[in-house]
Amino acid sequence: MKTTLMAIAASLGMATAAFAEDSVTLQLKWVTQAQFAGYYAAQAQGFYAEEDLDVTILPGGPDIAPEQVIAAGGADVITTWMPAALAARERGLNLVNIAQPFKHGGLQLTCLKETGINSPADFGGHTLGVWFYGNEYPFYSWMAKLGYATDGSAGGVTVLKQAFNVDALLQKQADCISVMTYNEYGQVLDAGITEDQLVTFNYLNEGVGVLEDGLYVTEEMLADPAFADKMVRFVRASMRGWKWAEENPEAAAQIVVDNDQTGAQTLEHQIYMMGEVAKLTAGSNGALDPADYDQTVATLLSGVSPDNPAITKAPEGMAWTHAITDLALQ
Repeated sequence: MKTTLMAIAASLGMATAAFAEDSVTLQLKWVTQAQFAGYYAAQAQGFYAEEDLDVTILPGGPDIAPEQVIAAGGADVITTWMPAALAARERGLNLVNIAQPFKHGGLQLTCLKETGINSPADFGGHTLGVWFYGNEYPFYSWMAKLGYATDGSAGGVTVLKQAFNVDALLQKQADCISVMTYNEYGQVLDAGITEDQLVTFNYLNEGVGVLEDGLYVTEEMLADPAFADKMVRFVRASMRGWKWAEENPEAAAQIVVDNDQTGAQTLEHQIYMMGEVAKLTAGSNGALDPADYDQTVATLLSGVSPDNPAITKAPEGMAWTHAITDLALQ
């Protein structure tokens, strides 16, 4: 009897362990939208649950810096752009890229053709809208590469600190504005401006592309084997979510709308976004390509200045690792 009771107790303990879900908190870079569809899809399709994970997804916003959230212990893992992550790393927050769902970048500069801008050689004397809060680093690197002063002086460009919308272009406060292929560019078109009235420059095509929307944790957290195991399962389920979203864009868009607590997102726009986001995640299995990392670092170092304080030297230590994706992709 004693042996039987011990066996039952052991089996119950094993069952409890099997059904206990490990909690993971993910802080997004921005608000709930198809930019993060893979994570919402992984949650809705039960991929996280299959990995014994209880995942909480925290939306971001203009007043939320993911790097600050994880530094304060408010998240286990964050999505952010590599320039912001490397900048934080140089300042003492040891962020590590553990996965890179986005293979391609969607950052662009879109200009009204009527301003006379047909190529980057025409930027001089014009006002360009730029997002800040870590999004400005690629822009300043590009301007440095082109040789433009950014203080509004003769022959240079004037920088307009752009809100996270397209109003500056519509109201002609700027001749060019920052847009993402999957969001603001569509908003410009929705406003009645046609593609033939625009000239658009993709940062990647201009040789100043940077890695966007990677998954980052801290070195200190990653040193814990139990935490690393959670991240292996999290990345595996998340990449399943991303591939499912690529294959089911309309259903993924609906999941995003269902998770939007603000009611601001429309299904039509999220379907558009998901179609464009799928172009950026296509070809990625989640493992970072070292060549893309090298290009990001080279881009940032090419424009080091007081206006562009992303990084001042090549990153030291473990800025990225394949340790998680090597296991997740087995």
